[in-house]
Amino acid sequence: MAVRKKLMSKKKPTFPVNELLDSYLKKYNRNVKIAVLYEDLLRFQGSVVLYDKNDVDTLWIRTFYSDFDRQEIDASLKKIYTILHSDGNDETIPFLNVDGIDYCTFGNSKPFRIKIRNIINDNYTYFYVKKADASRIYGLELEHILSPHNMNFLVHKDTLIEEHISGIPGDDFIKDFLPKCTESEKSQIAKEFVKFKERCLVRLLGDMRSYNYVIIPTHDFDQIIYKIRAIDFDQQSFEGNLKVYDLQFLKENFKIVDMVNRKLDNNSIMQYKLEERSFMAKRMITSPRRTSRLIKCMKNDTLSFPDNVQLLKKHLIKYVGDVKFKECTNMGEILETILVFVKRNYQDVLTK
Repeated sequence: MAVRKKLMSKKKPTFPVNELLDSYLKKYNRNVKIAVLYEDLLRFQGSVVLYDKNDVDTLWIRTFYSDFDRQEIDASLKKIYTILHSDGNDETIPFLNVDGIDYCTFGNSKPFRIKIRNIINDNYTYFYVKKADASRIYGLELEHILSPHNMNFLVHKDTLIEEHISGIPGDDFIKDFLPKCTESEKSQIAKEFVKFKERCLVRLLGDMRSYNYVIIPTHDFDQIIYKIRAIDFDQQSFEGNLKVYDLQFLKENFKIVDMVNRKLDNNSIMQYKLEERSFMAKRMITSPRRTSRLIKCMKNDTLSFPDNVQLLKKHLIKYVGDVKFKECTNMGEILETILVFVKRNYQDVLTK
């Protein structure tokens, strides 16, 4: 954990959802009334440790509730599932079962993982119940706007509901799957890692250690296509050290970073970085109002400590060479300056 101590500052606090962000969430149908809150799930009366197939502690525990609480909680969780994945219609609720309510004892958010099973065909999926944190909400919404992936989440009072993102955890993939990949597959993964790395850096999503993202293999004719997705948005625009937003400086990623350096030359790396920045610029251009409204919320919010803001400004001035960062007073203004820089460069290329 030495790298974490050098790069990461003190533990990030939970930032409340202010009135402006709450209005934004209502406008885009993210704020929906639900019957069970995060605090309600903390009333469990017992638990057992969950182990993986190799008998290793997963850091999750299976919780147990009193019969009265469990009946009420199960009904509420099924309703949340129908709102998250459908139109909230009660007709499908009799066909759903809550197979498990698991609590994570590791990390900042300490989430609950809900396993919902369709009793007709035994298909199941998960969603998460977490304490609402403005940083995480901004991270989810920025992912929705700027990445190739849609994010499905709900907020009510101090509770955040997140859809499960399927994939192979990055640390497991690097250890168990990457050594078995062909050279062609390794080149493709290297390309995707460069683009993912650039996306996180540009939109200031920090702490993307290998267990905070998943790698998703998809079969396509005669090859397997790999995509990389973030699954933890807790460290959105918080840290002052720019290296926290750059995946190559996190020791958990060193093996895949080494592979990138072996498989790609500098020209290819620069090409993929430009491709990702152009994609993000296109996303901003096609949804300008949503982007500007979200940035306005961030500019009127507190998402970090003043020392972190000052440090990040210095690092960005050195990295980008744009003195406009000197004028920024908070993380929202810093992110706006970065995104304006990316969009302006893309538009300048188009007009040449």
